[in-house]
Amino acid sequence: MKKLSHSTNLLDSLFFRIFCYFAITLSVFAFSITYVFMNLYRQNTLSSYQNRLLNQARKFSNSVSTYVINDDVTHFTAYLLPWQEMLAVENTDLWILPNADSKNALKQDYTNVNLESMELSKDTQAVIDSAIHNKARCITSYEPMYGKTVMRISTPIHDSGGNVIGVILLNSYLDNIANGTGNSKSIIITSILFGFIVSFLLAILFARQLARPVSQMRIAALEYADGNYSYTTNIRRKDEIGELANTLDVLAEKLTENEKERQYLEQMRLDFFANVSHELRTPITVVRGYTETLADGIVTDFEKINQYYQRILSECKSMERLVGDLLTLSKMQNPDFQVEKEPVNIVQIFDDVLRSTHMLRKNKRIHLDYEKTDEPILMLGDYDRLRQMFIVILDNAVKFSSEDSTIHVSLQCTDKIEIKIRDEGIGIAKEELPSIFDKFYKSKLRQNASGSGLGLLIAKQIALKHKGTIDVTSELGKGTEFTFTFSKESFTEKEFV
Repeated sequence: MKKLSHSTNLLDSLFFRIFCYFAITLSVFAFSITYVFMNLYRQNTLSSYQNRLLNQARKFSNSVSTYVINDDVTHFTAYLLPWQEMLAVENTDLWILPNADSKNALKQDYTNVNLESMELSKDTQAVIDSAIHNKARCITSYEPMYGKTVMRISTPIHDSGGNVIGVILLNSYLDNIANGTGNSKSIIITSILFGFIVSFLLAILFARQLARPVSQMRIAALEYADGNYSYTTNIRRKDEIGELANTLDVLAEKLTENEKERQYLEQMRLDFFANVSHELRTPITVVRGYTETLADGIVTDFEKINQYYQRILSECKSMERLVGDLLTLSKMQNPDFQVEKEPVNIVQIFDDVLRSTHMLRKNKRIHLDYEKTDEPILMLGDYDRLRQMFIVILDNAVKFSSEDSTIHVSLQCTDKIEIKIRDEGIGIAKEELPSIFDKFYKSKLRQNASGSGLGLLIAKQIALKHKGTIDVTSELGKGTEFTFTFSKESFTEKEFV
């Protein structure tokens, strides 16, 4: 048999598993959100910075075009200086380049970079060429000239005829952007770590909330295994765990009821064997005594010997009747035993019963008041069992009735079938009425000296097997009445066809 454990290792506990699942899920979610958010933030920052530089480049390009068209070098020089200072603060170089392919290329007075002595990278040249072809462009990549990543933005410079005469090129180092992104990243990571810690604390709380009732139900199951059915989970929730806990509480109630029933049946079993032993001991002792007397030859008188034989036979019949009653009762009390039902006529059964008990009544000159209907009273039942049930009651009625009295029998069929058997005998004391259907119950009257104490219980079990009831009323000195009631709903007319 598997040993039940009352303790669980923390690493194997449900609480730890739930916490780990929640922590892993939270970690994956947090890292994914961090990665996606940081990339989106970086791209959005670069995009905003690029648009701002592009607007600045276009604005400056338009201003240069105006100065070129007006041939105003003096004001252009004054205009250029603050732009260069402003862009220098943002780590951005301003290049003003002529379009060598244009007939009216930008004059040297308006340029500030000579490309003849410079070796341009492929991306830088591509940006310049795009502007020469009258299209602004932006490329961000590593620039060998600066030794770092650079954002290049180019815009064309037009003359009065709309021809491209030069190029504005902004080379911006992304150090500030990287520093800003790094600071933001630190803030975001710090916030996420803080939220991570708070979430882990909440995970512990939620894991306990889920694991605690399961642990309580586990303890309850172990208590039930130890036979303590009075233990309850005391869990009041409206979710599936609450339903499971409520089911365990219901199970405990059922187990308590079953345990009480088991103890009751065990006590009945012990009482049964004690009563059987007691009931059999007396006749066996009598039979043994008479047999030993006859075997020893102590009695020689033929009439005396015959009396001994008759007494032995009587005791054997008594034991036979007791064993037969026990076998019948055992069948009737078996929940799986089903009587063989067929259409029977209650009037016919009673006619048979009254014929069988005729000699008993005749010996005591007992009269019979028999009230029955002209029509048959039909029901589904076992003929022999019903006959046995009614004989038990009539036999008792005759046994406890005085001579020259009357036994009243009434058969009625309205919305139910009702049979009444009333005698005018000595009656039953009020305090004894609840016990007359108990096993081996016998009154102390001399009339019941030969009874087994099982007849009334057998009669009640037969009635129950036919979905009927048996009730009794009695008054000392006036008699006893037994009433059998059977429902007509237990059968249909088609079953009698």
